[in-house]
Amino acid sequence: MSDRTPVDLWFDPFCPFAWMTSRWLLEVEKVRPIEPRWHIMSLNILNEDKDVPESYREMIAKAIGPVRVVAAVQEKYDSETVGRLYTELGLRFHNQGRVKRLDTLRETVEEALEAAGLDRVFADAMDSEEYDGVLRASHEDGINRVGQEVGTPVIAVDGVAFFGPVISPAPKGEEAGRLWDGVRLVAGIDGFFELKRSRTRPPIFD
Repeated sequence: MSDRTPVDLWFDPFCPFAWMTSRWLLEVEKVRPIEPRWHIMSLNILNEDKDVPESYREMIAKAIGPVRVVAAVQEKYDSETVGRLYTELGLRFHNQGRVKRLDTLRETVEEALEAAGLDRVFADAMDSEEYDGVLRASHEDGINRVGQEVGTPVIAVDGVAFFGPVISPAPKGEEAGRLWDGVRLVAGIDGFFELKRSRTRPPIFD
């Protein structure tokens, strides 16, 4: 993998658009010489000092549990393990629609841990502050590269960091590669900051 370009991605496993972006990055890996590297960030931390709807704040307060679990795994294992756990969490939260079933959140996290080849005991981190320092450091590492006014995901490559891309559905094959080429091109232009249009569809999982 030494000839591949490292690409760092920060995610909150509850965020559906971060999930879409991450699946796109895995498609890019098939057609471009990149090496995705996975890092945790938190919607809860991102919005702790912001004026957001109370219903959203309640949701992200619950979301801190799985984030803490990923932080615990990130502290003890390598990026590949973090990515494997993220895949198992994302499949359950988003593809299976279990992100809204907060009453079975622990069960879902334990299933994902087991499917990723990890000990279910990591789920104990959901209700612990033990790894909050690790979580905050990882979050700040990502968000400080792009600024506080953006969210998850954050991608960094070759010293350039950016939010997004926000996509639905995630392109595959050479289409994924072409999008990567374009994103890298504009992100690497000094003085380029934003290109955006209103979303007209929800996340399309497949």
